[in-house]
Amino acid sequence: MTKKCKSVLAITFTVFVLCGCPQSNKSIIRMQKLEEGVDSPSTEAELKEAITKYQARVADNQLASQQVGIWYKMLAVRYLDSKMYGEALKNFQNAIQFHPTNQNLYYYVGLCAGYMAKASLDYTASGVATTTEKYNYLKLAESAYLRAIELEPKYGRALYGLGVLYVFELDQSEKAIPHLEKLISFDTRNFDAMFVLARAYYMTGEFDRAASLYDRIASQTKSEQKKAEALSNKKIVLDASYSK
Repeated sequence: MTKKCKSVLAITFTVFVLCGCPQSNKSIIRMQKLEEGVDSPSTEAELKEAITKYQARVADNQLASQQVGIWYKMLAVRYLDSKMYGEALKNFQNAIQFHPTNQNLYYYVGLCAGYMAKASLDYTASGVATTTEKYNYLKLAESAYLRAIELEPKYGRALYGLGVLYVFELDQSEKAIPHLEKLISFDTRNFDAMFVLARAYYMTGEFDRAASLYDRIASQTKSEQKKAEALSNKKIVLDASYSK
């Protein structure tokens, strides 16, 4: 068998196994023996030959697995660009099976899950199924963002996504604060994050910190719109503070 044919067989075998076909370990071993010509080595020379052949098998399998993961990611990005968030979510999740320590994949799972939560409509008008589905998507987004941050503690997009999720979707502003404070500690001109953090301060009754952060935004931003919004929000915060 030519080297090229062996490579094709190796990739075919790998994809066959990765797709979840219910083969036992014994069946897999039998296939490997047939393809590599290795069967119960006993002598030193046979053992060395078997090791060499199976090392090549492992390398082929690793290469095939990496490529399958990349293809899932590429497909997911295509769906994401087309705003087909459900299909994108499935394919990012599939990609994670091959690249479980890639923080970007977890970020995109969180992003797509957030979009799917917003798309969870009550088609049956029961008020029950949609609530559960939306909550499950939101919790999936939370866990995905947290995993991305665990892998890369200064992953700005995941920190911001988690902050938005806690403040505007899960009504848990207190949980957003440490993540957003961390984000603006190294991304010091991230005004979008500052707005969300100021909102979190306001929602948790920390009016002075909220007003101070709105002042910071107004003094540093070059956007007249953001400046006006910050000053308007500061007035709301101060009014709330004085009415206590």
